[in-house]
Amino acid sequence: MNQRLKNSFIFNLLIITLLCVGIYFTFFASLGFITNHSSEVKVPNVKGKMVKAANSQLTKLGFEVEIDSTYDPTQKPFLILNQIPEYNATVKFGRTIFLTVNKALPPLAPMPKLQDLSYKSAMLILKSSRFVLGDTIQKPDYANGAVLDQLYNGRHVNPGEMIPQGSKIDLVVGIGFGNSEMNVPDVIGMNAEEGITILNGNGLTPIVVYDDIITDTSTAIIYKQTPAPFNELNTQNKIKEGDVIDIRIKQNPTPEEMESNRKPLQSVIEDENNLPPTP
Repeated sequence: MNQRLKNSFIFNLLIITLLCVGIYFTFFASLGFITNHSSEVKVPNVKGKMVKAANSQLTKLGFEVEIDSTYDPTQKPFLILNQIPEYNATVKFGRTIFLTVNKALPPLAPMPKLQDLSYKSAMLILKSSRFVLGDTIQKPDYANGAVLDQLYNGRHVNPGEMIPQGSKIDLVVGIGFGNSEMNVPDVIGMNAEEGITILNGNGLTPIVVYDDIITDTSTAIIYKQTPAPFNELNTQNKIKEGDVIDIRIKQNPTPEEMESNRKPLQSVIEDENNLPPTP
């Protein structure tokens, strides 16, 4: 009877069931030990520390460390910029901590095109491209509030040119033209390039006319300008920023011709205005 019971299907099924239950409880009882369930620790804060000190602190606490790098021009080289998991997170002993470290040398990046953008837009693009805003140079121009030029180390930098991230970029920004008057610049006697540079620097718009045959533009001379530097009372004429000034250029004007154009005589003024001569 007992031998028959042992060989029965129900008896075998009961034995298998008891074995499964035993294995089941044994597995889950040891699961905590296998997974270090009771060995949980708090993640320390290493953000803002140098990478050597952070790595030493974490490894002493039993953590594994993996390091990646990026570049932030506002932070020191080898500084920890970020950590995962975050500070004070509860993790298992031996967990890997991922650190992001600031690079020592800045990578190269293409210079964005900032000209013709608003000053505010240019600042946002500089920041997103990881460049730093340098000096802001104001210049009289019709494009009030717009970027007129972008400079790196004092020179114009073309869009797409590769320069180090974190570089300071100076912006030349238009400020419009005010209503204030200034003395008319005297450019008579200067060569064309010099005179135009001075007029542009004063926010004026030169219109150039070449008289006679010009054999060498580099030595051609401004011999007349309108308005003239002085009036018939021998006081300086006034002009507003943004106004147009005509300049006429000859190859070899005489000193007398230039001086007469610099200070128009009373008779010339009267003739130009169809006035009778002063008695």
